[in-house]
Amino acid sequence: MKEEIIFAGFGGQGIMLMGKAISYAAMSDGKHVTWMPSYGAEVRGGTAHSMVIISDEIIATPIVKEPGICIVMNRPSLQKFETRVKENGLLIVNKSLINIDAERKDIDILNIPATSMASELGNLKVANMVILGALLARKKIASLITLIDALKDIFPASYHNMIPINEKAIRKGYEYGSR
Repeated sequence: MKEEIIFAGFGGQGIMLMGKAISYAAMSDGKHVTWMPSYGAEVRGGTAHSMVIISDEIIATPIVKEPGICIVMNRPSLQKFETRVKENGLLIVNKSLINIDAERKDIDILNIPATSMASELGNLKVANMVILGALLARKKIASLITLIDALKDIFPASYHNMIPINEKAIRKGYEYGSR
């Protein structure tokens, strides 16, 4: 198994956290992992993406040119990365913030209102966790439990009070992605 993933959106949407969380979860599940963040000119509000590779084998390079999975949290990211997704790949689109449809017909597209779902939970910042839950429902790249457990490792101790809301968001996204 080898999955190459790009997470993309504006700085401040938790793009780096998504990549880091899925990387930690996959490592806990015994996989080889690379994670490479990429920031735009400004960190918060600028464009950002992170590249993750998860594999049963040793990974030679952290660069992802043609992802099998792409998560886009905003319109500019959809426009930039949709064409790069491999044929038969998976594109997950945050439809709460993207008012256009993906044009590809040769890939699986999951439109999920992640920001609206996060709002229903009472915290817009967990939209990224909603997306991660949906991703794990569609692609078994890590277990749901190891993702939730990874939050303890990636969140500083002062943010551990945020783990319960993040867990709820992950589970809500997983339910949505399982449909």
